[in-house]
Amino acid sequence: MRDSRPIGLFDSGLGGLTVSREIFSLMPDESTIYFGDTLHVPYGSRSIQELINFADQIIAFLVSCNVKYIVFACNTNSSLSLQAMRKRYQVPMKGLIEPGAKLAVSSTVNKRVGIIATEATVNSQAYQRAINSLNPSVSVFAQPAPLLVPLVEAGMSETQKVFDAVCEYVSPLKSAHIDTLILGCTHYPFLLAHFRKCLGPEIVFIDPAAAAVLESKEDMSSLNLLKKSSKVAPSHRYFVSGDPADFAFKAESLGCGRITVERIVLDKS
Repeated sequence: MRDSRPIGLFDSGLGGLTVSREIFSLMPDESTIYFGDTLHVPYGSRSIQELINFADQIIAFLVSCNVKYIVFACNTNSSLSLQAMRKRYQVPMKGLIEPGAKLAVSSTVNKRVGIIATEATVNSQAYQRAINSLNPSVSVFAQPAPLLVPLVEAGMSETQKVFDAVCEYVSPLKSAHIDTLILGCTHYPFLLAHFRKCLGPEIVFIDPAAAAVLESKEDMSSLNLLKKSSKVAPSHRYFVSGDPADFAFKAESLGCGRITVERIVLDKS
């Protein structure tokens, strides 16, 4: 069977584009629909109920677009609303937490894993639970980094201010002698050069997006959801809840190429 319906994915803003590029790499024939909830970014300081409500509205929109599979291109929502959404909707979904945890556990040598993420993701302890369920002997050190998402969304990724913030946030993790760091927010791969410079070449950096997309491809294959044909070129549509021109400009500045972005109003808040 060939299923040409698109894959849906969403994030609070620009970060999920790092997940999109993994889909383009691993499943180049697949079409996508991306939603960036830029009206409500950042998600890290939001309440659990707010995040569940946002996810509910966004997934309802993606389902209305006839997506066949949804990737939570957001660690915060993966940690807090994925299970609730799986109960509400029949479309298969994949989050980032479990795939990222598996990759980190298989990568660490000294069994000391760091996590840098939003406040909400750190406070959820989703990564900590996932890692400890896989290997209880692994020590986990979590560091919230509340300034990084707003700085990336503001187009400041290459600035000294961002570099200084990254170095400050990772300092406790460096002191903890981690050998593996989970980039627990999809915005953070845009800052990978800063992380490498602050922590050094000996650290293994885990981007959960690659592992999650690989697992998604395996899921879709088992469910007969892959397109399995390159005769028709894939299409990629982008929607935001905020300013589409601003999103398109910043996406291009981050190396994502030129994209056409549409605005969809999901609520009045």
